Amino acid sequence: MIDGKKMLELIISRQSDRKYSDKPVEKEKLDRIIEAARMAPSANNEQPWKFVVVTEPELLSKIADAASAKLVGMNMFVSQAPVMIVVVREKPDLPSKIGAIIKNKDYSLIDIGIASENICLQAMAEGIGSCMIGWFDERMLRKLLAVPRSKRVELIITLGYSLSEKRKKKRKPAEITISYNKY
Repeated sequence: MIDGKKMLELIISRQSDRKYSDKPVEKEKLDRIIEAARMAPSANNEQPWKFVVVTEPELLSKIADAASAKLVGMNMFVSQAPVMIVVVREKPDLPSKIGAIIKNKDYSLIDIGIASENICLQAMAEGIGSCMIGWFDERMLRKLLAVPRSKRVELIITLGYSLSEKRKKKRKPAEITISYNKY
């Protein structure tokens, strides 16, 4: 079991990497990264996700095109990633739908966030960089990956050996974002 201090160091050292080497990610590391996502907790154990792992170079290039906006320079780095995990949200079952209506919360998005962070933390533990991408042409991704129209493509997570410089985290002070026992 990893100790608490080492876990916090891992969390602090994780960053959104936007520069990758062309070194391929080893299958055994990729398998552990995907398993970390699969093992994520979810409301009602719904597991409202499908992870589409993309490693084929031609398809990676097409996905990179769907994720980049050349006019504004958005996500131009995506084409460097040797692996992309496309996170697709599955339709909820009846108990999850009812719970979401009663509580006015879409638990499936929370669940996908947890699973996606598991991907990024496991990748970091494996020495692999990652970045979550939310800006993309969803229609194009659906077509490229044969995702049914009834499903939502929520994220692309790029993976690869990072060439990004380590950045110091900039966060709001704890006294602004944390309180105990009342707001």
